[in-house]
Amino acid sequence: MSTADRPLKRSRSPRNDAIRNRAKLLEAAGEMLKSEPEKVTVPLVAERAGLSPATAYRYFSSREDLIRGYVHGTIVELRNFSHDCPKTGLALFEDVVTERIRLVRITGAATIQVRSRRGFLTRLRDQDEVMLTVRDIWERPLRAVMRHFRVDDAHFDHALFLYNLMFDPREILDLIDSGLAESDVAARLIPAYYGALRGWTGA
Repeated sequence: MSTADRPLKRSRSPRNDAIRNRAKLLEAAGEMLKSEPEKVTVPLVAERAGLSPATAYRYFSSREDLIRGYVHGTIVELRNFSHDCPKTGLALFEDVVTERIRLVRITGAATIQVRSRRGFLTRLRDQDEVMLTVRDIWERPLRAVMRHFRVDDAHFDHALFLYNLMFDPREILDLIDSGLAESDVAARLIPAYYGALRGWTGA
């Protein structure tokens, strides 16, 4: 067989390697944030992921950048659920809340280790990447709630602020740890949110 007739070996795509390496780093970061949050550094996360520090720094320039990437990754799944949910009205909001609570049980122990020093509305105004994704998740569900209760669109940022306040993963996990099932947490927080929104806006 001539050289020209030999089948070419398929080399791994650099893009696939990049996606795989980034996923390994984020998975390792999540594991460390759950068990040893104070020890999270780019080199230690790289070691846990089986990668070199130099490789890790190509994807995340600092500890803060790595943690931000992990947090953003955890909420992308909820964004996809929200976008794909076929429900409308209050049912849409309630389905996305139920999924939010389910995901918090899985990733919440890691995400609660991360706290911004800036307030929610400030980060939203500054177009923080995580806040923009949060807004994207809740744009359709919250506007559906607002239409139902005849809340003016001008209050959307306040509706989002109240969501962030009442559906904090730390408090959701606290309720679950107190003995409530995920469905019970949803059954209590959802009507409480409706009441808070109407009380805030006078609707």
